[in-house]
Amino acid sequence: MKKNHTRTIAIVVAILAVLVYLQFRSWRSFDWAKFWKYTGGVNLWHIAAAVALIYLSYVLRAVRWTIFLQPTKRTSIRRLLAPQFIGFSALGLFGRAGEFVRPYLIARKEELTLESQLAVWTVERAFDLGAVLVLMFTFLVLAGGRIYHILLDSVHHGLVGLAHRVQHHVLPAIVAIIAFLLLLRLVQHSSGKLASTFKHRIDAFKSGFNTIQDLRALILVAIVSLATWYSIAEAYIQVLHSYPPTTYTLAQPDGSVETHTANLGKMKLEDVLLLMGGSMFGSVLQLPGGVGGSQLAIVNLLSSSVFTVEPFNVTPELALSCGMMLWLVTFMTVIPAGLLFARSERISLRAVEDESESAEEEIEEKA
Repeated sequence: MKKNHTRTIAIVVAILAVLVYLQFRSWRSFDWAKFWKYTGGVNLWHIAAAVALIYLSYVLRAVRWTIFLQPTKRTSIRRLLAPQFIGFSALGLFGRAGEFVRPYLIARKEELTLESQLAVWTVERAFDLGAVLVLMFTFLVLAGGRIYHILLDSVHHGLVGLAHRVQHHVLPAIVAIIAFLLLLRLVQHSSGKLASTFKHRIDAFKSGFNTIQDLRALILVAIVSLATWYSIAEAYIQVLHSYPPTTYTLAQPDGSVETHTANLGKMKLEDVLLLMGGSMFGSVLQLPGGVGGSQLAIVNLLSSSVFTVEPFNVTPELALSCGMMLWLVTFMTVIPAGLLFARSERISLRAVEDESESAEEEIEEKA
């Protein structure tokens, strides 16, 4: 188990190293002085508001889990708060190895089977994805965000222009996803254990819907899921708006100088949802400490032609600073609260991470 975990981390490190190299190579000049200037100029009140919104999302997750448990166990939001904060702290500290801590702690605390809580966790992930997709559709299409207008502009300029944009911006992401799926398929064919794990996940997803008591519970879960991700999106906005407008100059090939203003304060919710989606897909490649594909996806998106032009004019230095700040707020700020909850519950994060992983493996071996 430890050998496989080490091998996985080594593969992720290698992939991330290549991605980081390609990202910095695409920036022909990177000014670290500008990076520190951007980072040091953030408004701490906005950062505090972002942290509060992230904490609110954990409370909402506790609310949602109580709804999931209604058919089998009556519990309270207060009892499920600690597992949420401790679980996300383990995820931040240990990466994907800590993602089973939440269902494990809830199963142990509420005297339920781990299988039942893994089923809840699987359905929770489905509602998370659904909530993000609904928000993206609502704000990108109905609110007419900048991304939506760019897509319309591509259509108006004909299929050639659209193909050009797809080739330079969307196609690399699609190729990466297809390559990942092909790799997963090859590994599944070569490993009976992994194929069994995949089947176990599907079975857990189907059985997880049994935790939704009735139509009223389904509607409540959907509303809470939307509220959870809306609060996360607002936290993103607070982080982006914490960067004050900064004027900079660019030398042109003809010798002239252009003046631009990097202004993340003009970003709206419909603009931020693209970053959230990229972060979710990028989180497939995560290392302990929450570092990895999520941050690279955000930095890459902010460095794309969508955000490097008016009215945002994002520079490579600002993109990197913002990506790191979002990582700190969304992944790391939960750790102090998680450690306090762990202390009050007399829980060792390292021990419970090992226990949850071992328990999950035992379930898969029985499947």
